[in-house]
Amino acid sequence: MADAAERPGTRQRPGVGTTSVAVFRSRGRLTGPAAALRRFQRGLERPLTPYYLILGSAALILVLGLVMVFSASQIEARSDGLPFAYFFDKQLTSVCIGAVLMYVAARLPVKLHRALAYPLLLAVIGLLLLVAVPGVGTSVNGNQNWLRLGGPIQIQPSEFAKLALVLWGADLMARKAQLKMLDQWKHLLIPLVPMGVLLLTLVLAGGDMGTAMIICALLFGLLWISGAPVRMFAAVGGVAAAIGTLLIAFVPHRLNRLSCIGVTTLPSDGSCWQGVHGIQALAGGGLFGRGLGASVEKWGQLPEPHTDFIFAVTGEELGLAGTLSVLALFAALGYAGIRVAGRTQDPFIRYAAAGATTWIMAQSMINIGAVLGLLPIAGVPLPMFSYGGSALLPTMFAVGMLLCFARSEPGAKAALAARRKKTRNKQDRGGLVGLPGRTIARLGKARQRRER
Repeated sequence: MADAAERPGTRQRPGVGTTSVAVFRSRGRLTGPAAALRRFQRGLERPLTPYYLILGSAALILVLGLVMVFSASQIEARSDGLPFAYFFDKQLTSVCIGAVLMYVAARLPVKLHRALAYPLLLAVIGLLLLVAVPGVGTSVNGNQNWLRLGGPIQIQPSEFAKLALVLWGADLMARKAQLKMLDQWKHLLIPLVPMGVLLLTLVLAGGDMGTAMIICALLFGLLWISGAPVRMFAAVGGVAAAIGTLLIAFVPHRLNRLSCIGVTTLPSDGSCWQGVHGIQALAGGGLFGRGLGASVEKWGQLPEPHTDFIFAVTGEELGLAGTLSVLALFAALGYAGIRVAGRTQDPFIRYAAAGATTWIMAQSMINIGAVLGLLPIAGVPLPMFSYGGSALLPTMFAVGMLLCFARSEPGAKAALAARRKKTRNKQDRGGLVGLPGRTIARLGKARQRRER
């Protein structure tokens, strides 16, 4: 008998003896957590992963948002003499309309998205000018940034300004990229920054500082993805910081909001009420929350529980587990948007996907940061989660646009085509079940002749 060290598939170890063939062959392969991590990485690398991440995370955010709007708005509705489900019904209607917009945006060709850029921008500028007209614009919570269309229906044009800037800015930078003009600083800044300043001026004229912050983040995102140098960011950022400081310093309520950052107990003058009660709502939820519908702070202590501070009610009712789930969903959406922008060869898709992702992520960070007491309260809703149709509709259109871009990647197109072909083959085979073998063979030959 041959020595064990000479047998194929075995190995001699000093003091141990021979190892089995199965153990030796398993060496070099990942097992346990490492294998699971590797499978997860391979799943992320698949062409259709961004598409399903965007679709799944957006759908879950919408569903969970509807549940929390229903829970957080009941006391507010009864306090106003309205039915319990008043705000939920309006939000559900907005979600249904937004679902149609998202489907249309996902099915539109990329060329039509580019064609919408200039008409949408002109329409938004016109609406923002109408808001400033006395008797036409409507004031809500001290901000003159609403248009009443009739009855209870009103819109906030500044929310649509974000979508308009994304499409127009992406189309502009894509044209300049094709002409090799983005290596000059003047083509990076003009006319993108002047148009952004115009939109900012019109938005700030109505007092909407929160939307102005998001538009600034959008501008910086487009400049970053265009390859602007660091010194240009420093210059533009310095100018924006100086203007922001002036806007805050000369408006008392904005200065008060800035002073409430990090405050966890109510001052003697009663300021920082909303921020402190938001922190108390999060602290009262613990690990798994008080239970759905069992929030205490929504009973009149926490202002705007179903809009700007719905994240605080989520933390109180669903606990740390619920808030981390919301953060994970937004993180998945952000990762998928960055993946779409990073892998495409189309410059318009790159800029539009990066702009839309910057918009949604920046707005989420501003809202959640304000609830956590890390940022000043800016009065912006949590995208697709908070109550409000004017904010929901353009955001859902932007998500549909991301789905369109994710489907347009060459790898995703090939994967979808292969999946459709596989489905057709299964259907064809399913229709032949129960037929004699000769009949199936005869039908197969006839199909081959037709294909030739």
